[in-house]
Amino acid sequence: MTYDFIIIGAGSAGCVLANRLSANPAHRVLLIEAGPTDWNPLIHMPVGIAMLVSSKGVNWDYSTEPEPKLNDRRLWWPRGKVLGGSSSINAMCYIRGNLGDYDEWAANGNPGWASSDVLPYFMRSQNQERGASELHGTGGLLNVQDLVYTNPLSGMFIEAATQAGYRRNSDFNGRNQEGFGYYQVTQKNAKRCSTASGYLNEAKPRPNLTVLTKCLTRRIIIAGGRAVAVEYERAGKIERADACGEILLCGGAINSPQLLMLSGVGPADELKAHGIPLILDAPGVGANLQDHLDACTIFKSPSGLTYDHTNDLLIGLKYFLFKKGIGTSNIAEAGGFARSKLAPDQRPDIQFHFVPAMLEDHGRKRLPGHGITLHACGLRPRSRGRITLGSADPKAKARIFANYLSDEGNHDLQVLIEAVRLSREILRAQALDGVRSEELHPGASQQSQSELTAFIRARAESIYHPIGTCKMGSDGASVVDSELKVHGIEALRVVDASVMPSLIGGNTNAPTVMIAERAAEWILRPRNQVQAA
Repeated sequence: MTYDFIIIGAGSAGCVLANRLSANPAHRVLLIEAGPTDWNPLIHMPVGIAMLVSSKGVNWDYSTEPEPKLNDRRLWWPRGKVLGGSSSINAMCYIRGNLGDYDEWAANGNPGWASSDVLPYFMRSQNQERGASELHGTGGLLNVQDLVYTNPLSGMFIEAATQAGYRRNSDFNGRNQEGFGYYQVTQKNAKRCSTASGYLNEAKPRPNLTVLTKCLTRRIIIAGGRAVAVEYERAGKIERADACGEILLCGGAINSPQLLMLSGVGPADELKAHGIPLILDAPGVGANLQDHLDACTIFKSPSGLTYDHTNDLLIGLKYFLFKKGIGTSNIAEAGGFARSKLAPDQRPDIQFHFVPAMLEDHGRKRLPGHGITLHACGLRPRSRGRITLGSADPKAKARIFANYLSDEGNHDLQVLIEAVRLSREILRAQALDGVRSEELHPGASQQSQSELTAFIRARAESIYHPIGTCKMGSDGASVVDSELKVHGIEALRVVDASVMPSLIGGNTNAPTVMIAERAAEWILRPRNQVQAA
């Protein structure tokens, strides 16, 4: 068949585009997803993230190459492989980033992406249950609500942060991002509001939208400098779909550059090494990889309030019968933003996520006893990595070279050391005296610069915010322009977190939804203008 729009990847961005582009019944839209439908009830029960963490059925299950600055460890990178993508497996924290981040994008050669430009699209996407305001919208398809249930330890943590000298903040997406409080979450009626449930479910009944799951896209077919078709594998057979309009690549920071390279668009040497015919030498494809690196400070606890050893059966029963209790929790209920002494401007440079449990190996390993964990990550890393091909076989995983802590001057390392020190300061505040005991990590004896450096190299992990590998811009290292069109190829755009030129100060899901809302307007604009005429 021939479609007006073919969307590759039904993740955080792809589901948004599927809804917006199919709203006009004259548009024939195809959405292709490599993973399954989001039928699994653990996806929709918020606390199910703790039970899905080891499930490969909805996860690409990536790992980096050995990281030289992290003791040659391979870091685990979970990415959603299911309708909704990573919005179906994330912790649901609704964070837009600092408004100054977008002004920086615009100042660096991306017109149309300043804070005043993007705010209307954040508001368009949002249904803020607290009500509309100058910064928040209602009526959107991404529902944002306060947590239904919070662990008492999360409240104690917020009090500890105030005792350590930080302000309370009830809205991290307000004018002032700094401070500590409860996260708002992308949930509706105590259920996860992924882009699949928020956007795609509304669009599925439309006869002009076709959704294919368990279909791996093999390549984009480019002829005469124009993207004209998509080749994909379904049930062991290779099929083709043609596009008379645009092809929209929404695979994310790993899959989007991989598919461009498999399609002949990428660094010439990389494609030659894998025997892929070169269509366009684009050295920026796969480059500029950035991620938030995270250090966890863990204390043991004498309290039985933690989530370490809960009765999962009782939690599930209470949730599915009444939509109440721990089952509604996103685990990372509280957190905050702070400026370290290394912050170059007024924007916070460290983010915290508090978890009332001891997290070992991303929660895949349970430790004996009870405890509390404070995640802390540097928000604007200077280190840059790259995605490369593992093989010309589309089924082979891309190779991830994150190059954490590789920046000249060791700024990223110094920020993380400060993050650990601030974490200790907060967790040792009086409010947690009755529920905090021995420091497990880094360990009370680990105090010096060299000891904290060793701790970070041995234990730091990703907090799952990769971006930048198809960055927007106008220089030779950029892949797409400011309207997300691939340089040098007609009728092809990339719409996902890979287009971000630099990391925003916070979780990346809400910004990815905003990017898709922004792109939908640009994509539809020429057609709307023709129809209006």
